Amino acid sequence: MPVDEKSAQRGRIAIKFIDAGYFLAIVVVVAWRVPVGPRFVIGMTIAAIGFVLWMVARQQLGKSFTVSAQAKALVTTGLYSKTRNPIYFFGGVAFVGVFIAWGNIYALVSVVTWYFNIQILRARKESTVLEQAFGDEYRRYKASTWF
Repeated sequence: MPVDEKSAQRGRIAIKFIDAGYFLAIVVVVAWRVPVGPRFVIGMTIAAIGFVLWMVARQQLGKSFTVSAQAKALVTTGLYSKTRNPIYFFGGVAFVGVFIAWGNIYALVSVVTWYFNIQILRARKESTVLEQAFGDEYRRYKASTWF
C-alpha cells in the first residue's frame, strides 16, 4: 500500500521526537517519585536547560535531521557554529540532569556510559559521511568547532 506524503511526514516527526518522549516520560516518573530537595532541583534545572538546548539544536538542524547518517546539508549556524553535535551533547546533559535528580548513582553511571559511547560512535559515522560529501568545507568547519 503506497504511503501518502502527509503520512510519511507524520512518521518522520514521530521518529524525530521519540527520544524526547522517552526523556519526558523519565522526567515524569522521577518527578512523581523523588522528594523535592536540593539535588532534585539542581538535577531538574540541568535537565531543563539541556532539554531546551537539545530541542533548539533539533530545530536548527531542520530538514537535515535524519535517524541514519546522511549528508543533506552542512548546517554551520546557531549551536552548530560552536559544536558539531549539539543534539547529542545537550540530549546527554538533559539525561544526566534527570539521573542526578533521581539520585541513583548506578543509573547515572550506566546512562552516562551507555549514552555517550553510543553517541560518540554515531558522531564518528556522521563525520565520515559529511567529510565524504562536503570535503574541504566540512574539514574547515570541523577545525573551527568543538567536537
